[in-house]
Amino acid sequence: MAATQKWVGQPLKRTEDPRLLVGDGVFIADQLFPNLHHAAILRSPHAHARIRSIDASAALRLPGVVGIVTGQDAAKMTRPFAVGVRAPVKYYCMAVDKVRFVGEPVAVVVATNRYLAEDALDLIQVDYEPLSAVVDPERALAADAPLLHEEVGSNLACHRHIVYGDPDAAFADAEVVISERFVFPKYGSTPIETYGVVASFDRTSDVLTIHANFMGPFILHPITARALNLPENKLRLVVPPDIGGSFGIKTGIFPYMSLVGLAAMKTGVTVKWIEDRREHLLASSSGTDRIAYRELAARRDGTILAMRTRWYDNVGGYIRTPEPGCSFRPIGNWFGAYRFQHLEADANVVMTNKSLTGPNRGYACGHLYFEIERMVDLLAEKIGMDPAEVRRRNFIQPGEFPYRTPSGGLYDSGDYPAAFEKALELADYAGLRRSQEQARADGRLFGVGLAVAVDPSVSNMGYITVALDPEIRGRPGYLPKSGALEAATVKVDPLGRIIGVLGSAPQGQGHRTVVAQIIADELGIAPDDITIVDEMDTFTRVWGISSGTYSSRFGSVGTSAAALAARRLRDKLVRFASYLMEVPPESVVWSEGGAHHANNGQVLTLKDLAGRAHWDVESIPPGMEAGLEATAVFAFPEAKAPDLQDRVNSSNTYGFIAEVMAVEIDPDTAAIKILKYVTVHDAGEIINPAIVEGQIYGGALHGLGGALYEELAYDEQGQALAGSFMDYLVPTAHEAVKIDIAHVVSPSPFTTLGAKGLGESSSMTVPAVLANAVTDALKPLGVHIRELPITPSRLWHLMESARSKR
Repeated sequence: MAATQKWVGQPLKRTEDPRLLVGDGVFIADQLFPNLHHAAILRSPHAHARIRSIDASAALRLPGVVGIVTGQDAAKMTRPFAVGVRAPVKYYCMAVDKVRFVGEPVAVVVATNRYLAEDALDLIQVDYEPLSAVVDPERALAADAPLLHEEVGSNLACHRHIVYGDPDAAFADAEVVISERFVFPKYGSTPIETYGVVASFDRTSDVLTIHANFMGPFILHPITARALNLPENKLRLVVPPDIGGSFGIKTGIFPYMSLVGLAAMKTGVTVKWIEDRREHLLASSSGTDRIAYRELAARRDGTILAMRTRWYDNVGGYIRTPEPGCSFRPIGNWFGAYRFQHLEADANVVMTNKSLTGPNRGYACGHLYFEIERMVDLLAEKIGMDPAEVRRRNFIQPGEFPYRTPSGGLYDSGDYPAAFEKALELADYAGLRRSQEQARADGRLFGVGLAVAVDPSVSNMGYITVALDPEIRGRPGYLPKSGALEAATVKVDPLGRIIGVLGSAPQGQGHRTVVAQIIADELGIAPDDITIVDEMDTFTRVWGISSGTYSSRFGSVGTSAAALAARRLRDKLVRFASYLMEVPPESVVWSEGGAHHANNGQVLTLKDLAGRAHWDVESIPPGMEAGLEATAVFAFPEAKAPDLQDRVNSSNTYGFIAEVMAVEIDPDTAAIKILKYVTVHDAGEIINPAIVEGQIYGGALHGLGGALYEELAYDEQGQALAGSFMDYLVPTAHEAVKIDIAHVVSPSPFTTLGAKGLGESSSMTVPAVLANAVTDALKPLGVHIRELPITPSRLWHLMESARSKR
């Protein structure tokens, strides 16, 4: 293809894929290190128990074992991780005084190979005093519940009561009030590649270098450094060239970075630990399970006036950064796509004897839209109105953008009615309703579900401080938290080829392909002439506290930084060329990979300019820095700290999703068959449609897993019931459904290219649209879906119970 064509918007094949397909990827387990030793972790079999003593003497005598780390070492050599709440929770990288969930690290063996390290675990004797456990977040707040952290005094890690507008008056004036209780499951991401950490400590420089398949560094770099009692410039984090998926889960790797780093510092050898699947399911990270109560006030014409909500987010044995993001990550879009102005939220973040939580694809938005969209359908049923019409009557209108929500979110752009109508048209919604009438006449259980969502991306790190009372944030000396930025560098080699250096590490999103498309357009060259470096090294990259690949950041902030850096380089090339041509810069036009004299046709190609800059530094104009490169740091001015009314723009771009799903349920087996699934997205300008489609499919399948199959279940004693893929079911290619995808484009005015994020995509909406479709199918039986996942056994019992009451 010609270098003059427009590359952004083209479905280019991913340049990352060929080497992965032939097995040439370099993941954390592939990397070789000198003096390498291996770690194995002894984990607690108890959900709650005091550690009376640990005897590791026999394990230390085993040939090949070079050292063992226990909680005594952690207490002596490290500090508890900083937490973003007032509760004095002491969370170390391993159990110190007692264990609080099954799988919590108790000891680490370092040996010459993993086999010896695993054998040595069997020789460690731990004397436990078992304690009563609690796994239900509501039960955990009872006065007689087992207490996890005595120093806290309760199992409540954080509580905030937040009010926007005047919900009491709105409920008093309402013609219709409905209420419901919802249960959202604890499930994770199960990336193909589990956690991996390699740590080495240089005693001459006191630098700890940690290689990890981590999606940071962002705020977890200083938190890890502090826990290890290291200055931040003595902790070097290096990300391997390839990461086998994350979906948010690998934010939870930082305690293991600290643990393996501690082992390296104690033993003096390079220590490698690769997590196995059982460890990952037991003790890596997951999304939080939630119990929520929601009320909705409305008029009989379908106008929503207000909502009240109270939820209990279960963060497991400890609260850890970036929690309580489970409660506050979507605060800016708490109102969804609707115009109502009054909301009361009672947020309770609770510790129980389950494993720990953190970001999971769609971070808390799956919970949010499951509740909101179910309530909208309940309202439609209550007033006898089509659920599509209820949504139409409450949408934010296109002329209102940028739209400020009562909670502080600044929705940048959108046309929600247009996207919704496009979804209805693509699904043939009227036809589906006619098919439903016929199916019900035939005695079949056929349902149609709708769901919409505002898709937030590029989180403003300041949102997490809403966990603190305004009185604390308003005190003199308090340091406000805010920001969302990313960096990129673009430079020219001596032959005029381009190298782009990113400040983020992808986990399969296709950053190299996308950035090459962007730079190619900005410089008028072909993507094949561009090499992208997307590996993270905190000692060599430009990064900030908010840097990293998470929260669908790259499509908005990463691409903006790359485009800005390319434009700055182009401006520098034009100034250089104008100096050589002895004309003003405005007389030079950059196109087709070169500087063109606007009048006499003289051309200096990128190769010409590169050769002069690299080989003849004297040719560079006075006042211009030598070297053809440019760095840009892109930041959002609206990424401000929360105000004292708890209003915060928690994200920086906001897309939109509208979905329609049709299902049929087997009356005998309760098996759900998805007959039609339509999803329409507004992600602003689309840079690579093929990659976008892959993200949508991935998000939809992730949401489908949480809606139908996946649950990290526990019994009442806190024993994990899903320690392998025999018990923890994830959708495979067989369960994948055909998806009809369409787009409505409303460019963001806040990003360089008008692009928004898309990485979370339908993971947020599938639980809601599926629950609405299943409830609609079971309307003849009077069954309402209030709890996920909708497993066949759970659904069968609901159906049988409903039949027995008829």
